[in-house]
Order: sequence, then C-alpha cells, then structure tokens
Amino acid sequence: MFLAQVTVETTSSSSGGGAGAFIAVGIYLVIAIITLIGFWKVLEKGGESGAWALLWLTGCLYPFAFWPIAKISGRPSWWSILLYIPIVNIVILIILSIDLAKSFGKSTGYGIGLWLLPFIFYPMLGFGSSSYQGPAGPLAAQA
Repeated sequence: MFLAQVTVETTSSSSGGGAGAFIAVGIYLVIAIITLIGFWKVLEKGGESGAWALLWLTGCLYPFAFWPIAKISGRPSWWSILLYIPIVNIVILIILSIDLAKSFGKSTGYGIGLWLLPFIFYPMLGFGSSSYQGPAGPLAAQA
C-alpha cells in the first residue's frame, strides 16, 4: 500500500490593511469631533443649548440635532423631522444651512459650505467673529 504524506505550508504576509483602516477611522473620528464642537459653538451663539449637538453621535436621532438650528434659522422646528425623508432631506439641509448662514450675517455661499463641508464651516462659524443677528427665514420676516 502506498501512503502519501501531505504537508501544508502557511505563509504569513502582512498587507498593511489593518493599519490603513486604523488610520481611516482615526481621521474620521477627528473630523467628527471637530464638527461636533463647531456645531455646539454655533448653537450656543444662537442662544440654544449646545447639548443638542450630542445627537450627532447617534444615527437615528441625528435629524433632531437640527431642531434648534431650524429655530435659530427662522424655520419651523418640525422641519427637522423632514430630514428622515430621502431626497427631501437634502433640500431641507440646504435651506437650513443657507438660512443659518444668513442668521449670522454670512452669504448664501457660506451656507452651501455649511452643507457640503460642515467640518470646516461649523467651527469657522462657531469660533469666528460673526455674531447671531436673529432668524433669517420667512417666519422671521412675518414677525
């Protein structure tokens, strides 16, 4: 009878994928913390509690972080509920961002920046020299 011996060789190769993922998560966390702090400062400048910013840390309650932003911007607070509706949420975020920028005396372009690059524009608005000038939305015009 013929017996064959099978040997299995294992090789250890390090592709560095773990290190890349670790760096990506680290960068994400830094950006998230910078955005959170900037959002907190914007809320405080607008006369609201900065604790609303902590809702950014949750996935399902994230839209409710915009409840005081809608109020500061002169829009109805219930607009934050519309952020749960796909496609509509994009339009609502753009409108709220532009109105928020105008409430602080900034331009429409700055509002688009708040929407597209919140990790840059929220800290600039929160820590910058601009001050809250009152709601800029249509509800403010009626009052």
